[in-house]
Amino acid sequence: MIEVSPNENPPVCKIEDYGKMIYKQKKIEKKQKNKQKANAVKGIRISIGIGEHDLEVKLNQAKKFLKDLHPVKICLTLKGRELGQKGIAISRLKEMSAKLEESAQIDQEPKAQGYNVFMILIPKKG
Repeated sequence: MIEVSPNENPPVCKIEDYGKMIYKQKKIEKKQKNKQKANAVKGIRISIGIGEHDLEVKLNQAKKFLKDLHPVKICLTLKGRELGQKGIAISRLKEMSAKLEESAQIDQEPKAQGYNVFMILIPKKG
């Protein structure tokens, strides 16, 4: 027996197969789970020698991700002799964060890790 309306006088109940009820509940839960969308971190990859126009395109892409309330991971990849220029890479990332200042705040400061220097920006609240 399944109680349909407990607040009624007398309470309303119905008889149903327990296995069928569990199946329906699982089906509804699965449907709701498929509708959920996780706030995945969006990634943008650049290099030290990126041109001004290409940088603007990447910034516009980052603004779009931030507008959709996704965190953005900006990854600057170093190749060959560029590995000795991690200071320039960090300053390039800080320059990008300054340009995105009105829509983002820094969640993780620029950090070097192997061939990559990256930072994570999150959307500003409010």
